[in-house]
Amino acid sequence: MKVEKKDLEKSQIELSIELSLSEFKPFTLKGAARISKDVKIEGFRPGKAPYDIVKRKVGEMAILEEAGRLAVNDTLGKAIKDNVSAQPVGQPKVDITKLAPDNPFSYKVVLAMLPNIELGDYKDLKIKQKKVEVSEQELTKMLNDFKEMRAQEVAVDRAIEDTDKVILDIQMFLDKVPLEAGQSKGTAIIVGKDFIVAGFDKQLIGIKKGEVKEFKLPYPKDFHMKNMAGKMVEFKVTVKDVFERKLPELNDDIAKGFGVKNMSEFKENLKKSMMGQKEKESAQVSERAMLEKIIEKARFGDIPEMLIQSESGNMMHELEHGVSEQGGKFEDYLTSLNKTKEQLMLDMLPEAIKRVKISLILRELAVVEKIKVEDKQIDEHIAGLKKTYKDNKQAMEQVDTPEYRTYVANLLTSQNVINKLKDWNIV
Repeated sequence: MKVEKKDLEKSQIELSIELSLSEFKPFTLKGAARISKDVKIEGFRPGKAPYDIVKRKVGEMAILEEAGRLAVNDTLGKAIKDNVSAQPVGQPKVDITKLAPDNPFSYKVVLAMLPNIELGDYKDLKIKQKKVEVSEQELTKMLNDFKEMRAQEVAVDRAIEDTDKVILDIQMFLDKVPLEAGQSKGTAIIVGKDFIVAGFDKQLIGIKKGEVKEFKLPYPKDFHMKNMAGKMVEFKVTVKDVFERKLPELNDDIAKGFGVKNMSEFKENLKKSMMGQKEKESAQVSERAMLEKIIEKARFGDIPEMLIQSESGNMMHELEHGVSEQGGKFEDYLTSLNKTKEQLMLDMLPEAIKRVKISLILRELAVVEKIKVEDKQIDEHIAGLKKTYKDNKQAMEQVDTPEYRTYVANLLTSQNVINKLKDWNIV
């Protein structure tokens, strides 16, 4: 195996790796055997068909492509170990450069290297964590929200009144031109709660199922969709259904359904839960302030572009998942922002850079302060994941790999470092 090393900009290294024809041949045989396990070939058991039979069945390039994947997996680790003295970070970028019958196999890999980091002060920063409390107004609002979620709804044949639930088809226009993101069917709203824009729900009072109403409402100048900000928008609504909502009375019987003795105990538990959430949010705010101050005091060498792009991709995936979890479509979300995915990715760059810097600092501090994670802690974390994903075969296979164990070790080490930083800095 021949390896050529080349230094690139921004703490990156490129390795050009070539396997001779004789070195690559065993991988072509393994590739054919791997394919024959998944492709049914008459007269042969899975994985036992001869190379030439598999080649006639799927084509030589299919075998070579599988062989290339196997060769990269088998040789990349040794190539890095023998030729790179510094510590790579992130996922290597692999490109196959030569893959043809009766030829050597070659590929290039670009590695992002750990940049130089000069840590500034990271102890005794005296970050204050805000004390929190739950007011009676907040508790009352939460109880009202609780009642709202358990409201009984009965279809009624009468004019819409305050607090009713209404199902609408909505059309929105700007200067009589339909708005692309302003057409919806079967939209549910509660009269008395601002929907879309202030005053919308009040326009519905007095009309009945089957009736149509047209009206105009002004949008605020700071509205997030710039094409509508400060404009008078025209609405055309069709009432499909009207429901009267009856809110339950909060009494001891309801409380007992949640495993407590009475409503007084229910309220106390609810207040404790709200307090816990507030304390968690306060801790997150102080933790962010602490990490930002540590970043300000540190000095970084060139950060590999690969790391920043990878983190931007992770952030975009998190955002898409969050929108989907809330029942929305990511395309509609982009439309509401009046941005393309590429523009949104560009907006994320400053935060992505900050997250990469935090990750690098935590890695450096783990070394400097000799903060490690015990095998028992890793085992317990993986056991918990296996319990959660026991019915997901793919997830279970991933959790059992050495690579995933390394990922968990890094994750838990970073958390241990953060816990130490909080002990040193948050008051």
